[in-house]
Amino acid sequence: MMKPIQVYRGEYIESAHDVHIAVVSAKGDLLAYYGEPSRLTFARSSMKPFQALPIVESGAMDAYNLTEQELALFCASHSGEPMHRNTVAEVLQKINLEENDLQCGTHIPTDIASYNQLIKDGGELSPLYSNCSGKHAGMLVGSVNQNMDVDTYRELAHPYQQQIIDIIAAVSDFDREQIATSVDGCGVPVHRIPLQKLALAFSRLANPSSWGETSQERRDSLEQIRDAMVTYPEMVAGTKRFDTDLMKAYGNRIVAKGGAEGVHCFGDKETGVGVAVKVDDGSARGTNVASMEVLHQLKIGDPSIWDQLETYHHAPVLNAREEKIGEIRPEFELERL
Repeated sequence: MMKPIQVYRGEYIESAHDVHIAVVSAKGDLLAYYGEPSRLTFARSSMKPFQALPIVESGAMDAYNLTEQELALFCASHSGEPMHRNTVAEVLQKINLEENDLQCGTHIPTDIASYNQLIKDGGELSPLYSNCSGKHAGMLVGSVNQNMDVDTYRELAHPYQQQIIDIIAAVSDFDREQIATSVDGCGVPVHRIPLQKLALAFSRLANPSSWGETSQERRDSLEQIRDAMVTYPEMVAGTKRFDTDLMKAYGNRIVAKGGAEGVHCFGDKETGVGVAVKVDDGSARGTNVASMEVLHQLKIGDPSIWDQLETYHHAPVLNAREEKIGEIRPEFELERL
């Protein structure tokens, strides 16, 4: 049986990936799926918009004169470009903390130009370069504003992390006691919920007004996070990154956030539809292709938008000379309910 994501070298299939997809309505009904829509999945960085919710709900935005760009960065898996690193540093200054208060660790950034410049200058990698430094800065903001301990902010028992679990349970309609946790790549808790519940969370992020069983304050907070992400998508990811280009192409209609190990989620502001994708083997190269195919099959957008994003839909396979020698293609049809 043909797998849903095919990797071609020339005209020959070289590799393939299984994928699980859940499409839900604003009411939480499963509208379409592929694979196992109830698959228990660690949301990884796709959970970042909800991990930032206590910042808004605690009043920290006004208390520290935080900008919408900074709020978008709290939801980011950024590339480590100067705009990202400088913004994290500015946030830390506003709350009277320093770079060494970030507990995200470090790694080589996606923005290789910044890394090459760092080496040329004789510098060393720091936590600012971590793609999760925005999220960690946000967690510090939320903790400082609520007089919580900043040295233990990433521990599961910390009250900020417990607030996040409360939020995930509420926004996904999933029993709090059933949310399994482990540790994410940057050291904070990561949450495991059914794929269709993750899709519901993104439906509510995209269209909070459709969520009737919650407070107006929470709807307003979700709307503020959504608007920050779609207005400043370059802060959520970076230059030539899928989430940035996707949100730019759709204007303020689509809010999107990818995660490690083949996770990608988005919500449609107009219809309230939420989508969650998980590539079974964790390969990130299948997520963009799968998400773009879902957008096509659901007829979200139009050809002018899809043309802008074509290299993410049928992703080119390049050799070391930057020549196209193959393609990653979607080969699946959603099951409609």
